[in-house]
Amino acid sequence: MPMTLHAASREALAAAELRLLELADATTSTDDLAKLGEELFAVLDVLIGQRSLRGALADASSEAAGREQLVRGLFAGKVSEATLQILVAVVTARWSSPRELVDGVESLARTTLLVRAERDGQLDSTEDELFRLGRIVAGSNELELLLADPAGDVSGKVALVDSLIQGKVSPVTKTLVGQLVRNPRGVRVADGLSELADLAAKRRQRSVAHVRSAVALTAEQVDRLTATLTTIYSRPIALHVEVDPSLGGGLTIKIGDEIIDGSVAGRLAALRRNLAS
Repeated sequence: MPMTLHAASREALAAAELRLLELADATTSTDDLAKLGEELFAVLDVLIGQRSLRGALADASSEAAGREQLVRGLFAGKVSEATLQILVAVVTARWSSPRELVDGVESLARTTLLVRAERDGQLDSTEDELFRLGRIVAGSNELELLLADPAGDVSGKVALVDSLIQGKVSPVTKTLVGQLVRNPRGVRVADGLSELADLAAKRRQRSVAHVRSAVALTAEQVDRLTATLTTIYSRPIALHVEVDPSLGGGLTIKIGDEIIDGSVAGRLAALRRNLAS
C-alpha cells in the first residue's frame, strides 16, 4: 500500500529529498546513484533489524546533534560520503515515529534508483518491467504463496526471483525487486511491485515544475533552476513561476505530487508545529 506519513514526517522527507536532489544534480555518474541507492537499502535493512536503533534515531526528544553523532559513528567509513549526508539529513529532522523514519529511508532509496533509471533513459522500461513482473506474481498463486511465507528462506526467495528476471530486466529493476522480496514489510510482493511501477510512472509524468517564489526570479535564476531540474528528471522541465510574498523568502517547488518547501513561511510553520507538539 502507498506510504502515508504524518505532517512532521512529510516535512522531514521533503528536506531529505531536497538534499538528495542536490547531490544527484552534482554527480554525472549513474554508477554513483546506483551505489547511493544500494547503500540506502543496506541501511534500511539495518534499521528494520534493529528496533532500538530506529527508535533512537527517530527520538524527537533527543538533541539532533546527538542523533547525527550516532549515525556518523555507525556508518562513517562504511558507506559513501553522499549516503552519509543523506542519513544526516534524515536523522537531524523530526519524524512522527520510528516506523515513518524507516519509510522515509526506503522512499529515498527508491527515488535514488528511479533517478538513475531516468538518467540512463530506462525509466519507461523499468516501469514496464515492474508492472509485468507484478502481473506474473499476481497470476501465480504458488509463487505468491512462496514469496509470502514468513518462514521461507529469504535468500532462497531472492534467488528464485533472480532466476526469473536474470538478463531480462534493468539493473534498477533488479535492485528494487530484490529489496522488495528481501524486506516486503508486510506488503504482498505483487502489491509492492504494482506500487513500484506506479512510482516509476509518476516520476515519468513529472514534466512541469510549479514554483512559488517570495520574489520575482531573474532570467538567470530561472535558467539555472530549469537546468537543475532537467538534469535531475532527465527530461525537459517547464517552469510555471508564481510570485507569492507571503512565503517570506525562498521558494517552493511542486513537481507531480512531490513538494519541496524551501520557503521561510514553510520553515516557520514547521517550527511552530514542532514547538506545539
